[in-house]
Amino acid sequence: MRTLETAVRGRAELGEGPTWDPATGRLIWVDILTSRIHHYDPGSGRRTVLTTEQHVGAAKPRAGGGLVVNLRDGVGLYDEAGAFRWLVRDAVPGRRGNDAAVAPDGSLWAGTMRYDEAPGGGTLTRVLADGSASLVVSDATVSNGIGWSPDGSLMYYIDTPTRRVDVFDVTDGGGVRGRRTLVDTEGLSGAPDGMTVDADGCLWVAFWGGGAVRRFTPDGALDREVAVPVSRPTACAFGGADLRDLYITTAATGTDRASEPLAGSVLVLPNAGHGVAQPPFAG
Repeated sequence: MRTLETAVRGRAELGEGPTWDPATGRLIWVDILTSRIHHYDPGSGRRTVLTTEQHVGAAKPRAGGGLVVNLRDGVGLYDEAGAFRWLVRDAVPGRRGNDAAVAPDGSLWAGTMRYDEAPGGGTLTRVLADGSASLVVSDATVSNGIGWSPDGSLMYYIDTPTRRVDVFDVTDGGGVRGRRTLVDTEGLSGAPDGMTVDADGCLWVAFWGGGAVRRFTPDGALDREVAVPVSRPTACAFGGADLRDLYITTAATGTDRASEPLAGSVLVLPNAGHGVAQPPFAG
C-alpha cells in the first residue's frame, strides 16, 4: 500500500459523500454547509463546482447523465444542462438531508438529520425513480454511511451516535429486514461516519474525530487502519479507472487551520484495494 496523498487541497466546511462516476471518470463530492457539489478529474486535474440553493447532503450520478441530490427539503434531480426539479419534496423545519447511496437496483437511499442533532430526529428513506418513497428507518439521529455487500444480499447502515455499523438482509423486492449489529465501535477513537464496501466484502469506515479510516471484514473484525492527518475524515470511496484508489473526504469545521492544514481537503490512498462499481440512480 502506498502513502496517503492530497488529491484536492481545499478548506471544505463539511466535505462529504465521495462517489466515483465511471461514465465521466470523475470524482463527485459535496460540501454540505456551503451548498456546493464538486467534480474532480484526476487525469487532468480539472475541477468544477455546482452551487445548489439548499444545503446538499449527497450527490450521485443518474442513468443517462445528471445528478440526484439529497437536499435540505428533499430529493431533487439535475439534468445534464443543469436544470433542476424536485423528485420528492419533504420539508421538515430544522432538518436536512445527509448521506445517501444508490442501491444495486438503482434506488436512492437518502438519510436525514436535524441541525441540532436531536435524538430520533432523522430518517432513512428509499426513493424510486418514479418518486415513490418508503421509510426504512424512522428514528435515526445522524443518518450516515450506507452500503451493500458485493452480491447485494446485505445492506449496511450507520447512525453515527449509536457508534455501530448495522446490517440488514435485502429482500426480493429490494427492501430490507432483520436489522442487527455487525460492528460495535465503542472501543475505537472517533465515531463512524461515511463508508464504502470493497470487492472482498470488507467495509471501509471513516471515523469522525478519530483521524482514521478503518476496514472491517464481512464478519465485523477490524483488520486495517489508515491514519489520516485530519481529525475529521467524513467518508470514503474507491475511484480511478480500476477502482483501486481510496478517496477520503474531510471537514474543516471545528478544526484549527494551523494544526490541521489539510482539513477540508480530499485525500487519496493509491492502490488501497479494489472497489465495486456503484450503479447510477435509475431516475
